[in-house]
Amino acid sequence: MSTTAETFHKKVSHVGDAGVRHLPEAIHPFPDLLAMTPYDVLESYKVQQRRDFEAVFQRLKEDGGFLPALPWIRTMLELDPQNVVARNADVERMRALFTDMHRHVMAHPVWTHPFFCRFHDATMERAQVARFLCHYLNQVKNTRQCVALCLGRFNSLADLPFGRLNEAVSELVQVVLAGLLADEYGTEGAASDMHASLDIAELTNKRTHIVLYRQLFELLEMPPADQDVALLPEIADNVLVQRLLAGSDAFREVEALASVGLGMEWGVPTIFSMLLGGLIRFADRENIVWTPHHLEVLTGHVRQDVDHAVSVMVASALLVNGEDDISAIKNATNILMSSRYEMMTGIYRDVFGEACASIDEIDLAPAYYVMDHRIADELTEARARTPVEQVVGHSTWFASDRLPFVFA
Repeated sequence: MSTTAETFHKKVSHVGDAGVRHLPEAIHPFPDLLAMTPYDVLESYKVQQRRDFEAVFQRLKEDGGFLPALPWIRTMLELDPQNVVARNADVERMRALFTDMHRHVMAHPVWTHPFFCRFHDATMERAQVARFLCHYLNQVKNTRQCVALCLGRFNSLADLPFGRLNEAVSELVQVVLAGLLADEYGTEGAASDMHASLDIAELTNKRTHIVLYRQLFELLEMPPADQDVALLPEIADNVLVQRLLAGSDAFREVEALASVGLGMEWGVPTIFSMLLGGLIRFADRENIVWTPHHLEVLTGHVRQDVDHAVSVMVASALLVNGEDDISAIKNATNILMSSRYEMMTGIYRDVFGEACASIDEIDLAPAYYVMDHRIADELTEARARTPVEQVVGHSTWFASDRLPFVFA
């Protein structure tokens, strides 16, 4: 073990007064993560996210709201003072929308899916960890592209209700989503003169989330040739559902934005914390030496990025004009969370070789039923366009009329 690794592990091995092994802040914001249950983790993130957002809302109220920070929109409103954007940007209105949506999203059962709970307890074997890492890589490879698909929806021809402010709002959303993409693709803060140098190696050698994820395989000494596998049908469905919500004209812009923001981001710190805790316990049990390098993709996600979360929340709130929009957003998040739940059920069955209840076999609250069938037709058609060799049991999956939703 290197001197750096030895020093790090001494810090990780620190035991608190109650006999709980504490993690350093560089690994997780909750030092007692390894003593927390999955439900403790979820509740702690709910509290933290509400606290973080409340601090932002309070500061904005003191600073006179959102509009002073949005000069282009503020200038356009001087030409059109009755535009609904001014109403939509009201801080108290946004606070109420956040409270409602956050409660809805974080109460969905996907965040405490049996797979995450079992993995957090670290009862899995080495081959099961390897199998999971390969399967979840297929999810990581595709999620970020949905942000790009959504960004492309906001253009000069987007059907928005703001008249002369349509392009201003569209550009604001583009900037918000471009920030998310820069983070996902490792291009945040790239030197402006890099492009002038025409250094192709530098242009393409970015520490993307996929690159960071592959560092997890180093824990198991798995070579690159063993890391990429065909998609399980449930993962393929989830990839398609995410892409459809973000990019298909069957769904409105406000639904697309909700799918890559509210429905995708808030619960990720919870589930990545469970994966992190499980991997740390597993590695310690198997005497595998781990460092922050190995776990970087997880530790980066467990810190709720307040700036990104707030910016997506503001962009979403600007598009909400009434209860119909709120219902549409909740329905979009229901579709996404349901599909993710079914994805984890498929992974559970394959990794552990045991039965696991599907989304329609649990006591799902009616608030999380999918309210219309647009996604059914879109998903069925999308399945038909997938390459046979990319999905495990493609012919059975393609012929099946089973979908990862509970319809109202």
